[in-house]
Amino acid sequence: MNTFAARPSACPGCSAGAPAEARAGQVPPPGARLLLSVPGVHCAGCISTIERDLATMEGVSSARLNLTLKRLSVAAAQGVEAADVIARLDRLGYEAHEMDAGSLSMTATEKQGRDLLMRVGVSGFAMMNVMLLSVAVWAGAEGATRDLLHLISALIAIPTVAFAGQPFFRNAWRALRAGRMDMDGPISIAILLTLFISLYESLLSGKHAYFEAVVMLIFFLLVGRYLDFRARAAARSAAQELAALEVPRALRLVDGREESVAVDDLAVGDVVLVRPGGRVPVDGVVTQGRSEIDRALLTGETLPVAAGPDDVLSAGEVNLTGPLQLRVTAAGKDSSLHRMADLVATAETARMRYTTIAEKAASAYAPTIPVLAFGAFLVWFWLSGGDLRLSMNVAVASLIITCPCALGLAVPAVVTSASGKLFRKGLLIKDGTALERLAEVDTVVFDKTGTLTMGAPVPDNADSLPPEVAPVALALSEASAHPLAVALAKELRGRGIVPAALEAVTEHPGCGVAGLWDGAAVRLGRADWVGATPAAQTASYLSVGAETRALTFTDALRPGAAEVGGLLREQGRTVRLISGDVPGAVGDLAARLGIADWQAGALPQDKAQAIADLHAAGHKVLMVGDGLNDTAALAAAHVSISPASALDAARAASDMVLLGRDLSPVADAVRLSGTAMKRIRENLWQSGIYNAIFVPIALFGFATPLWAAFVMSLSSISVTLNALRLK
Repeated sequence: MNTFAARPSACPGCSAGAPAEARAGQVPPPGARLLLSVPGVHCAGCISTIERDLATMEGVSSARLNLTLKRLSVAAAQGVEAADVIARLDRLGYEAHEMDAGSLSMTATEKQGRDLLMRVGVSGFAMMNVMLLSVAVWAGAEGATRDLLHLISALIAIPTVAFAGQPFFRNAWRALRAGRMDMDGPISIAILLTLFISLYESLLSGKHAYFEAVVMLIFFLLVGRYLDFRARAAARSAAQELAALEVPRALRLVDGREESVAVDDLAVGDVVLVRPGGRVPVDGVVTQGRSEIDRALLTGETLPVAAGPDDVLSAGEVNLTGPLQLRVTAAGKDSSLHRMADLVATAETARMRYTTIAEKAASAYAPTIPVLAFGAFLVWFWLSGGDLRLSMNVAVASLIITCPCALGLAVPAVVTSASGKLFRKGLLIKDGTALERLAEVDTVVFDKTGTLTMGAPVPDNADSLPPEVAPVALALSEASAHPLAVALAKELRGRGIVPAALEAVTEHPGCGVAGLWDGAAVRLGRADWVGATPAAQTASYLSVGAETRALTFTDALRPGAAEVGGLLREQGRTVRLISGDVPGAVGDLAARLGIADWQAGALPQDKAQAIADLHAAGHKVLMVGDGLNDTAALAAAHVSISPASALDAARAASDMVLLGRDLSPVADAVRLSGTAMKRIRENLWQSGIYNAIFVPIALFGFATPLWAAFVMSLSSISVTLNALRLK
């Protein structure tokens, strides 16, 4: 039914080049790749600490931490157990658990999100109640009334701090046990010291207590943590999605009998049966049968290809029309599909090592905060002649004012605001660092089928069929489920054609449909089967008697595809097209879209290699694709986008997903990323100016803890408002 000759399927498992260790010349020794969950990691410092320490562990050749998924992948030699790595991480202050790669799910991530949101709600509710009590104190309550209001505030604040502050306390304690100081360290100290000072003042009938300050501090910090979580939570493992395509069982033929066996139990040389509609479970060579194979997910070919004896098939391809017998050449972990999943996991881990600007700044800034506060305490204790209350108040105020809350909100607030704007335009941002990386992009690489086009063929010249022949073409096309036949039938039906009465209509898998019309043989299908000369583009061929006609097809452009290239070039980006389709179709589309740099017939390894070559040349690449053949390239690109109609694995490997059919939001996202980065830099400058002004005020004793919490909150709110300017 098409012009594509059957050819060996690509080995997608080898398609993205060698794994990172091999490229670096550091091939790990034979052993296992351990997968662990490390729920306590949350910043760039965690990545650096863990990867650096495990690199010195005997028997470990490499360690890669995926911050979004909080997942650690360790390449270890024989004899190194998960328990050894877990013990090592425990000494660093990180809790870890071994994971089963075959049963990964989003349950833990969803539970973490619900937990954070619940703590935000509790702290927000407590903050409002404590603020109401504080208003009465500020209005002039004195004596026993003031003390009672302070004690009621304490009864609300203490359990709130104990419950809502747990995310900060746990991380800070683990870091301190390991001899480190992260961003949660000064936060926890500020919370506990403020609570202690407030209790101390309340029990001594002091005029000032700061319960509202401590609850407000926790609330704003949790809001920032939740915004950051939401920016990351949508990311999913593409390797997991690819693994879901693997067929767990196969029908093995033994002496003519069928037996269902696990794919892992198959050996090279076994013969398996693949029924119509089934997914190919192994890599193998067809020994018997003819059919058509949908390998668009692996090679990007627009249409199914014919398969017969001696043709090579890959795991993950779909058998469409006829039963096939395959001689196994690779199965289970040795199959091309499984090797591709491994490559995607490697590329995905490397991609997720990007960190936000705010995390880098905070990791350098956090250790200095306790030093400043402790220094202020010592100086004021000496200047005041041993006044513990005054010295403690200055230290607590300094801790609160220097708390990196605004710094922590600087990026998530902008990402959340930008995400909302792009979502309304039809683009979902999955990764919190994607906007930062997108702003650095100078080259945009598009796939063709299903990305720039809709993946649905449309007849070009069906109207050229003579009136007496068109009904025959309709009758033949309606007898097949082939995409070209379906498209032709839809076109002819839309023109009011009535199908001719045919006899002995038979579909020949991999070839086409044949029948008799008034005693004459008629056929619709492949050029060689019909006896026609192949055209230079995608076509189906109609034979009526001795006369043959080529019915050509083109794929409809995706809305916005005609404009997106020009918009990107106006922004100074280079646009390229790389596709697995035939040169004629790719070249025609490139000419229509004004794309001068294009490549046809690209297999998965070609796409991934093109991305690698561009990176090696110093370019930052945005990859836009939708198929399984694009997945490794999507994961390896600097930043990636896939349509919602894409394969689940492609969407999972991408940083952003197009929700609608329109492609123009890609250009909007590139433009908005630059604006977002400008807002992020403004927020960071604002946080820096805030510290430069108010930290000296606190250190010189001109700020109470309440005033410090108020100013800190204003700083956080101003950062959020600046981010909202994106809308």
